[in-house]
Amino acid sequence: MSLDNTVEIIPFSATLAAPIKTLNLEWLKKYFKVEPKDEIVLSDPKGQIIDKGGMIFYAKYKDEIVGTVSLIKIDDTTFELSKMAVTDGLQGLGIGKKLVEHCLAFAKERNIQKLILYSNRKLEPAIHLYKKHGFVEIELENGIYERADIKMEKIVI
Repeated sequence: MSLDNTVEIIPFSATLAAPIKTLNLEWLKKYFKVEPKDEIVLSDPKGQIIDKGGMIFYAKYKDEIVGTVSLIKIDDTTFELSKMAVTDGLQGLGIGKKLVEHCLAFAKERNIQKLILYSNRKLEPAIHLYKKHGFVEIELENGIYERADIKMEKIVI
């Protein structure tokens, strides 16, 4: 089953500040732990992402926010695909795919040249999704996230 046609991707608004934190804490607590950097960003998504030139998108299904993803600005040509989460009961139904595809289209429209991301190999469905969309593994620097054991990038333009 795919929810492709019934899931709408919408941008961040002040009234939607809470879901990015709720959705991300759900998976972080399930698989890892909440790191100090996560707490800072998730507690102030507007200040930490939007006000610094980034974007936050949400997947809306049946009037509920069921997924989220962020593009965090690194510099004028590079953004980090980050804080992606889909609520537990709806994983595997194409919502993550739709969020990634929205980010790629957004990046092309804005002439963003490169997207990077940090993940963990035990999140196999996520790694598979990223590879399917052209992300390739690159060298991982230390100290970004404790949980990260893989860094990937995609040249958009």
